[in-house]
Amino acid sequence: MREEHLKEVERWAEFVRTHKREEWQPQVKALVDSQIIIANRFYKRLARTKGGKEKIRKLVESRL
Repeated sequence: MREEHLKEVERWAEFVRTHKREEWQPQVKALVDSQIIIANRFYKRLARTKGGKEKIRKLVESRL
């Protein structure tokens, strides 16, 4: 892990330890929600490509 990244992870962990859930949870929710939106957009675009639906099916099967 890069040193800068590790420092950010440690900073966030300290923030979570020292602040109430109500303070940091909205930030986490916004991040997770945005990642889900981006993933959904990717899969929709992939499904419209040649062989895209087959690729998605293989991905789903490999994760089960």
